[in-house]
Amino acid sequence: MTINETQDEIIDEFALFDDWADKYEYIIDLGKKLKGLPEEQKTEDNIIKGCQSRVWLNARFENGKLLFDADSEAIIVKGLVNMLIRVLSGHTPDEITAADLYFIDKIGMTSHLAQTRSNGLASMVKQMKNYAIAYGLKA
Repeated sequence: MTINETQDEIIDEFALFDDWADKYEYIIDLGKKLKGLPEEQKTEDNIIKGCQSRVWLNARFENGKLLFDADSEAIIVKGLVNMLIRVLSGHTPDEITAADLYFIDKIGMTSHLAQTRSNGLASMVKQMKNYAIAYGLKA
């Protein structure tokens, strides 16, 4: 699936819910499904700066594709990062750096998250794109 196809799929999933209480429940469910990181990868180097809750993001480069794994102490944040991983993981650095992550606005995330969570979400996106830039230079 392309990045945009995955984004459209997430938008369709969120369209099934009428109110934000149900959407938050869905995000919590996504957080519960995030496999997380082993303790040895929960290092200072993997912490995303700018998030209210601690979020660890690990990236690895395999067969020309960037793969992400993450974890957080907050279940909502785990759900948010799970969506980002679903959209961006498994794509080339060029695809990731060029991606317009429109699904965040389309599902109403920017208007329904607290300012600190919105800042954290932006920090997660920025870090993932920074990894793509760095790995793209090495490729």
